[in-house]
Amino acid sequence: MSLPAPDRDALAASHALQQLIALDIEQAGGQIAFSRFMELALYAPRLGYYSGGASKLGAEGDFITAPEMTPLFGATVARVAAAIIAQSAPDIIEFGAGTGRLARDVLAALGRQGVHVNSYTIIELSGELRARQQANLADLPQVRWQDAMPGHFSGVVLANEVLDAMPVELVIRTQDGWRRQMVTIADGAFAFIQAPLDAALHEQLVRQVPGHEHMIEGYVTELHPVGAGFMGSLATMFAGGRGAAILFDYGFPAHEYYLDQRIGGTLMCHYRHHAHPDPFYLPGLQDITAHVDFTAMALAAQDAGLPVLAYMSQAAFLIGAGIGELLLENNPEDALRFLPQSRAVQKLVSPAEMGELFKVLVVGQDVTLPDAISQADRSHRL
Repeated sequence: MSLPAPDRDALAASHALQQLIALDIEQAGGQIAFSRFMELALYAPRLGYYSGGASKLGAEGDFITAPEMTPLFGATVARVAAAIIAQSAPDIIEFGAGTGRLARDVLAALGRQGVHVNSYTIIELSGELRARQQANLADLPQVRWQDAMPGHFSGVVLANEVLDAMPVELVIRTQDGWRRQMVTIADGAFAFIQAPLDAALHEQLVRQVPGHEHMIEGYVTELHPVGAGFMGSLATMFAGGRGAAILFDYGFPAHEYYLDQRIGGTLMCHYRHHAHPDPFYLPGLQDITAHVDFTAMALAAQDAGLPVLAYMSQAAFLIGAGIGELLLENNPEDALRFLPQSRAVQKLVSPAEMGELFKVLVVGQDVTLPDAISQADRSHRL
């Protein structure tokens, strides 16, 4: 692969993480589940991609998220958040808050609407991003940070591109049936090796993958036990409370996820704005993601007692929530201000850009969504 070369310090950090993973493999008897490899590559203390010090977002990072493109994204989300707050509590939790841009934009928009927010809690695993958030949001006294979910909660939960960064299991269809992709060391490098599925993973395969018994030999896909566990934790958190979680991410419902042409799965890596498929390249310096199976996430929430309130494309959500109206609050004749916002909105809602690939799943307890969002609901397609 032709990718930008890391500097000496970054390369040294990656080598240290590789040694840590190799030790983990040795202590586990010579192989670990891919989900464990992904967990260490992303979240190992001080060395993992999200817990290390390298820049993640922007021109010097590896990707740019929707809130970084335009404040209209956060302002649009705030319209739906205001409706939920009116029925629950003036509290917001955001998971994985990036640079803090979404928090600032949502709070600013709610303030303009006259909606008071008592607390805006950020749960962030990345030390580098938490430091940026604390610097960028220092003037907002209602913003605070926690390391874990509260036991009980009422209000609004926001999660933009969080589910895709949760460790996944890789499984492969072989002539002996479905096998689990494990990570070992061969010839001094990380490599895949197969092992039988345990009972829990086999149960999830059967539950998650339609037509799994008919997949062709060599078919690789992802299972999402960590993401499903997160949805279950949301259900526990909302039990006895009122509110909703709004989750933005890229992915598909199950009937679109497990297509014959997706024989290699959806796992993808991002390094300095380059996308490639090798998860073993420079661990700790690249993001590793998988598309979200929104059917599996919806079922996990539902199984835990948290109803699905809506599911739709990002375009349908943003348009229904009024991003077009917010754009037109900028004077179209002021080209220097209007055109950048217009281009950003186009990217967020265009089917050829983020509008269709990105989806929105809303789960919640004892609240009703605005009519325009309810009318755009496509949860029957999950």
